[in-house]
Amino acid sequence: MEVHEQDRYLPIANISRIMKRSIPPTAKVSKDAKECVQECVSEFIAFITSEASDKCKQEKRKTINGDDLLYAMNALGFEKYTEPLRLYLTKYREGSLDAGIDERKGKEMTSNVYQLNPNPGIAISQLPNQVVSSLLSYP
Repeated sequence: MEVHEQDRYLPIANISRIMKRSIPPTAKVSKDAKECVQECVSEFIAFITSEASDKCKQEKRKTINGDDLLYAMNALGFEKYTEPLRLYLTKYREGSLDAGIDERKGKEMTSNVYQLNPNPGIAISQLPNQVVSSLLSYP
């Protein structure tokens, strides 16, 4: 399977939009800063997903769910972030949050699980923006 560079990263426009929400309206973000955050966030997602994948393999499961990601974050020392994400996940499951729209296909996204990927870091751009946004904007 051929891997395209853009498939490894979240779209730069999404990164830019999230970063701009966290700064004053008159502030600007350089291209280098956006690309740096894009790479860091993508690596972070691959890191967490790999740990969650290991847990699923041990339990002989093929699907990573939100609880697996929270487990991975705790296991890797990111427990400070798990409570806000747990609240987000609960609201998402209750339907309190918008399901979101997959802009590339124009279809509503209804699933909150992701199939295990043999190539970590691939298809990161398919994760909901709200998850990345909550990670970047948490104090």
